[in-house]
Amino acid sequence: MERTYVMLKPDAVKRGLIGEVISKIEKKGLKITNIKMMTLTEEILREHYAHHANKPFFGEIVEFMLSAPVVPMIVEGEDAIKKIKMLFGPTKWFDAQPGTLRGDFATGTMENLSHCTDPADPEGTAEIEIKRFFGENA
Repeated sequence: MERTYVMLKPDAVKRGLIGEVISKIEKKGLKITNIKMMTLTEEILREHYAHHANKPFFGEIVEFMLSAPVVPMIVEGEDAIKKIKMLFGPTKWFDAQPGTLRGDFATGTMENLSHCTDPADPEGTAEIEIKRFFGENA
């Protein structure tokens, strides 16, 4: 059993896509074991996107992520990270194929519905992100 972190971004919340995304996750045989809606702070965004802090678009990311609530969730199941990446498609929305969530619903570089655990470092990244958004005992 693998667990991963998924955060539905402000565009998914504003456009009323939460239920559709959750439905597809569950239909893929994955289980959402923790979910909440929250408004992020600049502090948590600076920590979460620290790897982008020196890039010219960092301020734009922070502004976008503060524009509406987000929906963080812990998702569990066999090959959860791979299945989530397959469901959402590539991070770059213009590379996402029709039939993926991003291919069907993303509208821009930041408006790509979600943040998902990096598959290059699945176990470490997922646990760090889960603790960041759900606390040490999640």
